[in-house]
Amino acid sequence: MDWYPLFNSIRIAAIATALVFFLGLCAAYYISRLPRLCKAALDVVLTLPLVLPPTVVGYFLLCLVGPRRPLGAWLASVGLQFVMSWPGAVLASAVVAFPLMYRTARGAMEAFDLNLKYAGQTLGLSNTYIFWHITLPVCKNGICAGTVLSFARALGEYGATSMVAGYIPGRTATISTTVYQLWRTGDDLNAFKWVLVNLVISIIVLGAVNIFENPKRKSKVGR
Repeated sequence: MDWYPLFNSIRIAAIATALVFFLGLCAAYYISRLPRLCKAALDVVLTLPLVLPPTVVGYFLLCLVGPRRPLGAWLASVGLQFVMSWPGAVLASAVVAFPLMYRTARGAMEAFDLNLKYAGQTLGLSNTYIFWHITLPVCKNGICAGTVLSFARALGEYGATSMVAGYIPGRTATISTTVYQLWRTGDDLNAFKWVLVNLVISIIVLGAVNIFENPKRKSKVGR
């Protein structure tokens, strides 16, 4: 059994999660402070990948970074190729997983008690220090849950990934694309083995999400 799809899936999901972690935190922090109308408009744009069919997301990405597009041609000239390569799968997975991180982090930050921020400001603490040492620790459960969910979404992504990166054994193959290719060629036994691998990973991820959510439930019961 070739384990490359598992390695590649974890690599793609890990890099995509790292990207959406910082981008999602940044977007959630600044957008949560905007007026309601601006916030609503940006919410629609940033959450679209969550509701659009993944193949549609992949189509838009191909229109953006395809080799015949201006941006794609420029990226290729500097040695960056996203189409039919595993970095393309990272890009697709990050775009699809971003809304989960953004919405979860923004919800946690909007529930943050601003009195803690104001108390820090009266002590002369900078906004940067308050964000990293007060806001994030208080919101850590929601942020961690969003990170785990983003990883799970990136790990299981198929539609956008197959559109952008395709299926090339030993290069772009992931668990999801491998399952489809094995099923398409009639190799049901190996397809089922990869389904079991994906199932085990999903159970572990859901267990991690529950661990991060339990403190919230306990605090509500205590009240």
